[in-house]
Amino acid sequence: MNPTPIDEVVDLLRTLRLPHVRSAAPELLATAKAQRWDPAEAVKALLAEELAGRQASSIRARRKAAGFPTGKTFDAWDETVSSIPAPTQRALRTLEWIDRCENLVICGPSGTGKTHFCEALGHAAVDAGHQVSWFSLEHLGALVRRHSADDTAAKAIRRIMRADVIAIDDIGLLPVAAETAEALYRVVDAAYEKRSVALSSNLHPAGFDELMPKTIANATVDRLLHHAHIVMTAGDSIRLTQATAGKGVTPLTN
Repeated sequence: MNPTPIDEVVDLLRTLRLPHVRSAAPELLATAKAQRWDPAEAVKALLAEELAGRQASSIRARRKAAGFPTGKTFDAWDETVSSIPAPTQRALRTLEWIDRCENLVICGPSGTGKTHFCEALGHAAVDAGHQVSWFSLEHLGALVRRHSADDTAAKAIRRIMRADVIAIDDIGLLPVAAETAEALYRVVDAAYEKRSVALSSNLHPAGFDELMPKTIANATVDRLLHHAHIVMTAGDSIRLTQATAGKGVTPLTN
């Protein structure tokens, strides 16, 4: 059987590596023919499909590369439960601070939503077209330590700086080894006024000298807080509250 014009179009799109247009073309072109669209409208619709598909693919790739820990977004966030003032939440969700290369420091007791809010902001940043890199403090320290053995730590830091936002989680839970403290300093120093650092901590940065050598702590905090939004969380652990209310697990059935 001779191929139809639509089949030929699909083959051409496959050759040109336009997968999103190729997927939409048969139905869209049939609709255009039935409804007697202007040819320019049909072309516009096809190109819009390709653009939307590429943008979605780019978001998926950036989300995977970010290395988020749990996948928590604002879809699962309850603004009313958080101790962070609602106007502050909404202001940070505009992501204007990222465009200005400002930092974000969220500090407070364990279980008060620091990591969830920070990760949700990271997902929102990815959706808005930004690149994000997520690290626990231990992961960051281990990464730089591995590269220190062959003097490629500077290259590792430069790769981290490809992101628009560098998120560092779980500071303040345990004492910090000197090498890990150095890794934190090097990232904060490299990002200073060039990238945004989003950091969550059980301690206010003023107390970092309790965890790491004072000289490194002071130098890190000096650069971190110069252009930073400091958000304090408070109250009981949201996780513990949910657990005691029976919301931490799905009820068992017989």
